[in-house]
Amino acid sequence: MFEWLRKKRFTVPSRRASVPVITLDGPGGAGKGTIARRVADALGFHLLDSGALYRLVALAAEDACVSLTNGEKLAELALRLDARFGKDSRVWLSGQDVTDRLRTEQTGAGASTVAQIGTVRRALLSRQRAFRKSPGLVADGRDMGSHVFTDAALKIYLTASAEERAKRRHKQLKDKGLDVSLAALSQDIEHRDRRDSERSLAPLRPAMDARLLDTTGRTIEEVTQQVLDWFAEL
Repeated sequence: MFEWLRKKRFTVPSRRASVPVITLDGPGGAGKGTIARRVADALGFHLLDSGALYRLVALAAEDACVSLTNGEKLAELALRLDARFGKDSRVWLSGQDVTDRLRTEQTGAGASTVAQIGTVRRALLSRQRAFRKSPGLVADGRDMGSHVFTDAALKIYLTASAEERAKRRHKQLKDKGLDVSLAALSQDIEHRDRRDSERSLAPLRPAMDARLLDTTGRTIEEVTQQVLDWFAEL
């Protein structure tokens, strides 16, 4: 399906910083993770799924019976997070494969709660920035361009209608054999958007110099190509 990505060749423009970064921010369900992986594959760049780090903190808290309101304990968990990311998209926490647990709605809600805590965000900041390695990085999240990589070569804010995002998530869960209400997913997405955009620390919003890209009704190939075209223009 993505043979065109493997055949296409890209070069990093000479005016770029030594380790260029492309940031993809936006609400859940906008396609950040999928597009980030395709772009990183096409360019041969490293990939940072920042949301996975917050989900891992939420899982670590669950396993350690730590309340999601205990900022001090959560920050400690974040600092000593024993996580490993495999090339096959598998994720390990303390030696255990937690890939499936990581993508549940419950873990997503926990991650959104954890992400509002300043001590946790500060604990994860240096860890996120450490992903910036040659030849480059594609980072997806909610504040990658506005807070973590403010000097990124290309900042993009992906969005889509709440209805479209709920349908995408519903299909993902159905494909995994999970029976989830579309109405409940829509409500959860709206609540999470509000919580993320209204938090006082690193709220969900486009960076001042970000390019807006609405993925509603657009294919993965179209959106990926748009990102690659913008990068090639720099």
